[in-house]
Amino acid sequence: MEGQSFINNLLSLQENMFKFAYSLTMNKDDAQDLLQETSLRALKYQEKFSDGTNLKGWLFTIMKNIFINDYRKVVKTQTSVCENIGEGISGYSEEVCHENPEDLYDIHLIEKIIARLDEEMRKPFDLFMAGYRYEEIAEKTGLPMGTVKSRIYQTRQKLKSDLREWF
Repeated sequence: MEGQSFINNLLSLQENMFKFAYSLTMNKDDAQDLLQETSLRALKYQEKFSDGTNLKGWLFTIMKNIFINDYRKVVKTQTSVCENIGEGISGYSEEVCHENPEDLYDIHLIEKIIARLDEEMRKPFDLFMAGYRYEEIAEKTGLPMGTVKSRIYQTRQKLKSDLREWF
């Protein structure tokens, strides 16, 4: 496709490309940026486009790939406040990343509520939260499997009701 013909076809597809960009980003400004980046790349690599192939499909593929690559960059470089909670009330160490300080407050609130539970309810729940399967929890605690499942279920229900007033 000749240079001017390619540009004319590219310009005629701008509205469709914007709609596709908006469906990916769900934001007008980001969609506009994505459209511009796609158009620039298409112009830069227009010699790689073969006449007789689907220009719209080629442009949409470029746009989708730019969007995916940008998303991956954002995820990789996204900074978050990480804090080691340490040996918490639940009896195991875990590193948790917080997007904002309120998350840390929420975790401490949940830990306080868990700490108020009876030991017989808390221990199976702590093991469950640490990643143990029901069979392993039953083995470690010496409780029948049904009792383990029941206590974990009851603890979860109690936490839900206690946390409703806070969240």
